[in-house]
Amino acid sequence: MSEPDPPALPLDGVLVVSCEQAVAAPLATRHLADLGARVVKVERPGRGDFARDYDTVVHGLSSHFVWLNRGKESVALDLKDPDGIAALRRIVARADVFVQNFAPGAAERLGLGAEDLRREHPRLITCSVSGYGSSGPYRDAKAYDLLIQAETGLVTMTGTPEHPAKAGIPAADVGAGMYAFSGILAALYERERTGEGTALEVSLFDALSEWMGFPLTYAAGAGHAPQRAGMSHPAIAPYGTFAAGDGTEVVLAIQNEREWVRFCAEVLGDEDLASDERFATGSARVEHRPDLHAAIDAVLGTLDGEEVVARLAGAGIAHARQRDLVGDDGVLAHPQHAARDRWRTVGSPAGEVPALVPPIGLPGRPLRMGPIPDVGEHTDAVLAEFAAEAPDAR
Repeated sequence: MSEPDPPALPLDGVLVVSCEQAVAAPLATRHLADLGARVVKVERPGRGDFARDYDTVVHGLSSHFVWLNRGKESVALDLKDPDGIAALRRIVARADVFVQNFAPGAAERLGLGAEDLRREHPRLITCSVSGYGSSGPYRDAKAYDLLIQAETGLVTMTGTPEHPAKAGIPAADVGAGMYAFSGILAALYERERTGEGTALEVSLFDALSEWMGFPLTYAAGAGHAPQRAGMSHPAIAPYGTFAAGDGTEVVLAIQNEREWVRFCAEVLGDEDLASDERFATGSARVEHRPDLHAAIDAVLGTLDGEEVVARLAGAGIAHARQRDLVGDDGVLAHPQHAARDRWRTVGSPAGEVPALVPPIGLPGRPLRMGPIPDVGEHTDAVLAEFAAEAPDAR
């Protein structure tokens, strides 16, 4: 008896062609693939997407590439060769979405600019992902994630008061990838109503500038930036990491007066502390943060981690464990992931590799988590499929 077909996904039947590399564009198209789209990833012959070479820690494969490229078909094309361009144009002629993160102006020089493609295929949705956008004095500047974090001021918000630091994840790339993903979804919805595609443009600089909305708005109002505070917060206290007597690290984020009063009475066992003039208001607690931390440390240091967590939970105080990634208490073994069955394995050129279930949940319809392709693994099959010109312009 044959296996039943899997339930349809929202983007079944949508063809996405992406000339992509690194992080931002591949993240956008991986989410589209998870939701059912067919994603044809165009890579350079030989080494392919340079993110394949970032490291070799996943059975010889790059951790970035494994994260970003499951469920795609890899087609290796030399876009400096007229035959390669012709083959790509035949595939794009039948596509619903074309994504590219070429250097500025490169798509236009190849005849793959949004204006040219949409003139030929009015229903096509194009999405350009760039560092700084298609205009302005920074248009042609190199735009790696670290550089965008610096230009948008994120590094001045991250780290300790003495030392700025970049975010530990590629925040600019992730931000741009998610805006490209959501923009493509919006454009597909609009096309259902109008019959017309559109040209989207997303830049890493614009995406991360939007994510900097709080500190930029604060600076515009106050005339100076919020204080860089490490795990603390420039305007809230207690906020940050505190240690129990056995070294267990617990993160607190007490953000209203009711919670502060309960924390003093039920966790610290000192209800008078809540009305101490140094700590009676949020601004007073921030002003006297060293004294506040000393008072908290004096109590938590006499308890072990289990006692601290039990008191916090019993009082209904917002808290978290500060976890490493590995180990029995690490994020890889997080009980929330285990309880919700969030880990899967997917195929790859090096065998099965772990993958988290995507965060978008569709009841009764598991998202498509396909294998990670080798460079050019699908070239012959895809070129044969799209050997003829599309019968009708889209």
